[in-house]
Amino acid sequence: MSGYLLVIDDHPLARAGLAEFLRGLENLEVRVASGEWGLLERLFAQHGAPRLAVIDVWLGAHPSGLDMLASLRRRAPGLPVLVISGDERPELQARARAAGAAGFLGKREDPAIFRAAIECLLRGGAWFPAVGARTAGAAPQELPVTPAELGLTPRQGDVLALMLDGLPNKRIACALGLSEATVKEHVAAILDRLNATSRVEVLTRLRGRRLVHRGVPV
Repeated sequence: MSGYLLVIDDHPLARAGLAEFLRGLENLEVRVASGEWGLLERLFAQHGAPRLAVIDVWLGAHPSGLDMLASLRRRAPGLPVLVISGDERPELQARARAAGAAGFLGKREDPAIFRAAIECLLRGGAWFPAVGARTAGAAPQELPVTPAELGLTPRQGDVLALMLDGLPNKRIACALGLSEATVKEHVAAILDRLNATSRVEVLTRLRGRRLVHRGVPV
C-alpha cells in the first residue's frame, strides 16, 4: 500500500498504542501528531496528505478533534477521517458525521472491530455503528470487575474510569483535583498492573469485563 496513515491524539501513550496497532495491520506506514496545526502543515508539506487520518475527539489544549477534522477536510477534501472517542453518545457520532468524518468508533470497541473499520475506510467505505448496537450486544457478555479485583487502589480506579471514558491526563487531573504529574504516575501504575504498554492495550486487557467503581458501572 502506498501513502501513510495519520494518528492525531494529544496523549503520547494513546498515540503510540494506536500507531503500533495500525502498523501491525498491513505493515502500513504510520505517522503521529498531537494536534498542533503548524506541525501538521509541515507534515503535509513534507509527506503529502495521508491515505487516512484517525483523530481523537479530545485534543487537550489544541482544537477539538472535530475542529481539526474540519481543517483537515479543507486541506485535503478527499481525506477519509475516522473519529474515535470514549464518549459514544449518538449526538457526538452525528456531529462527527456532519463535520465530514468517514467513520466513528468508540475507544472501547474490540481491536477486531477497529481493524474492520480501518480496512473499510481504506476501501472508500464509511463506518458509523448503529445507535445502541454496541450496548445491546456487549452487555450480556461483560462481567463486572472492581479496581480491587484488578489489583488497583481506589484512586487508581478513579483514574482508570476516566481513562476508559477517553479523557487525557490533563482532564483527569482537573476532574480529580490532582496534579498532571500525579495522574501520569497513576496511569503508569495502571499500565504496569494490567501488563499493558498503552491505553489501547488496556482496553484489550479489559475486553469482556465492565469496570464497576464506587458502585457505578463504567
